[in-house]
Amino acid sequence: MKPDTQTQLVGVIGWPIEHSLSPAMQGAALREMGLNWVYLAFAVEPERVGQALDGVRGLGLVGLNVTIPHKSGVVEHLDEIDDSVAALGVANTIVRSGDGRLSGHNTDGPGFLHSLEEHGHQVTGKAVTLIGAGGSARSVGYACARDGASRMTVVNRTLQRAESVAELVREKAGLHCVEAVPLGPEAEEAIRSADVVVDCTSVGMYPEHEVDPVVPSAWLQSGQVVADLTYNPLETVLLRAAREAGADTVDGAGMLVHQGAISLRYWSGQEPPVETMRRALLAGLGAK
Repeated sequence: MKPDTQTQLVGVIGWPIEHSLSPAMQGAALREMGLNWVYLAFAVEPERVGQALDGVRGLGLVGLNVTIPHKSGVVEHLDEIDDSVAALGVANTIVRSGDGRLSGHNTDGPGFLHSLEEHGHQVTGKAVTLIGAGGSARSVGYACARDGASRMTVVNRTLQRAESVAELVREKAGLHCVEAVPLGPEAEEAIRSADVVVDCTSVGMYPEHEVDPVVPSAWLQSGQVVADLTYNPLETVLLRAAREAGADTVDGAGMLVHQGAISLRYWSGQEPPVETMRRALLAGLGAK
């Protein structure tokens, strides 16, 4: 579809942004949906985030995805935020309403839950252990707690950061059975006893994809669900070890696809073609 005077614009902001696979993934979806929209990537310096959002209002963009390092920086420039953004302090999706108001949402956690569901898994009533204590751990931990996880453990090399995630889950998501542990004997027990293990770190991401995972493979158990948020490569060293141990594995591509699909649903009000988005993402990964 050629751009014309009716074409609407949507996109993603980050710094840098050249690595983003969102234009390929979202562009494929827009073509299948028959929407006269163009999805572009915008490199926005951190000090110009406010100007970028003024541009969304002024030029009438449909909305934006937001990636590193702007997920927290955009929040102060929004007119409305949902409960997840209020709790987490980060937004990865912005929607412009007809009167130009900008609302912020966080689709990372729901995207992760959808990726589990498509593999036949859920966290309701389950013991969840998170590895890592960064932004992804906060989003996933909050979502899992809100979705009914029975208990949660946050494992991190720096205990103070793990305690920060645990406190957020307790105070903002209402799950009181949460503990933070450093790597060591307590972490081993937390991994072995978990129903769902989620690696929220970037360890194992290309090009450092053959390094040892944060937790020893001997700690993984048959019957567990082991998820890795890294999507390049799709099968990380951790997931390979989990599969060999008899665990069910969930790669990071599903979360990326589903968080993007939820964003597109916010913008369009339509059901996005998830499998088309997945094929475009995998094709993009193959080209890198």
